[in-house]
Amino acid sequence: MKILHTSDWHLGKMLYQQKRHDEFKAFLDWLVQTIRDREIEALLIAGDVFNTTTPSPTSQTLYYNFLKEAIAAGCRHIVVTAGNHDSPALLTAPKALLKSFNVHVVGGINDENVEGEIVVLTNQNGSPAAVVCAVPYLRDRDVRSVQAGESVEDKEVKLADAVFTHYEKVFNAAKEKLKDQEQPIPVIGMGHLFIRGSAIYKNNDERDLYVGTLGQLPLDRFPAFDYFALGHLHMPQRLGGKDTVRYSGSPVAMNFDEARFEKSVLELDLTDSGINVELIPIPVFQRLCQVKGDREAIVQKLKALVKQKTSIWAEVIYDGEEIIPNLLELVQATVKGSDVELLRVQDKRLIREVMKEGDTQKSLDDLDVFDVFEKCLVQKGVTETDRDELRVKYREVVDMVLAQSKENTDAVNGE
Repeated sequence: MKILHTSDWHLGKMLYQQKRHDEFKAFLDWLVQTIRDREIEALLIAGDVFNTTTPSPTSQTLYYNFLKEAIAAGCRHIVVTAGNHDSPALLTAPKALLKSFNVHVVGGINDENVEGEIVVLTNQNGSPAAVVCAVPYLRDRDVRSVQAGESVEDKEVKLADAVFTHYEKVFNAAKEKLKDQEQPIPVIGMGHLFIRGSAIYKNNDERDLYVGTLGQLPLDRFPAFDYFALGHLHMPQRLGGKDTVRYSGSPVAMNFDEARFEKSVLELDLTDSGINVELIPIPVFQRLCQVKGDREAIVQKLKALVKQKTSIWAEVIYDGEEIIPNLLELVQATVKGSDVELLRVQDKRLIREVMKEGDTQKSLDDLDVFDVFEKCLVQKGVTETDRDELRVKYREVVDMVLAQSKENTDAVNGE
């Protein structure tokens, strides 16, 4: 049997307010074709199908159309588990209907009865070829009761113990289901979690989910799955020196930092001698380029991108020492009329100047828009008399921008 492992689609995610439906559809079309060409019989989606718990109708249409097309392409089993970005209720709403097409969805758990997390994959003859322990993202409240007066350290230990206990229950139940099989049947685990020691991208969206090491779990305490299909971290990687413990990673770059690395899915070939794992590179469906440097470097790099005459989304980061009051106009003029679209322009020099005042222990990300404005007032030496009037004007601008942003968000969710 051939199985494909993927995760972290984040359908509906935007990049600096830029919609990406075409990009996601291109990936899903490629995935269907890969299933057909490689004769994939089962697909594992290890969490974060959607980017939010309230995905737009467009994102849901992409998902359900994909399921239909994947089944038509010959995929006999699809196993979907919920990630931390997913709504378990939304994913499992059509569960009974999807199961009739061998699409198995696991959104939440019943710690007393884990049968709902066990999926038997059958081969063309209808015989069991593998059993999947389809464990979704486990929240604290899912696996234990919080005790009054717990410290962070207490919570970390108790949460880890509860997670491992649950995985052990599912693994043992799967083994029990296979006890009458004459031939060994591989047990495949699915998890949406952070294995301690795993690598993440510099600007990974998951980097701030945990306090210290809370939520990061040691690999050696998990059951001995024949293959462990992991989701949650966006960087493809193998763990513990094993080809059979893998993060598939996100299939589409979620930010400009991720765009520097190749994306992939994983094919598992179940044979009598074991499980062979092959990494399948995913094409780039929308180029993302980060342009960084001083004035001259930025202009030259943008001109080079323009000459490529292909659709490129660009992020410009100016980190020179020269004051450029018209930075935005400069970069816009450089790419005008080309296939290069500017999604973000950031002036690092201005940020450094602003951050010279006040609490040096904070980064710009720790401050809200009003904190930054107050620092600008101080940095520019604006008198206290003039500050009140400027604050009123600035708040009017912020309110106007937020109102427009809400209108855009409502429009997206109502697609």
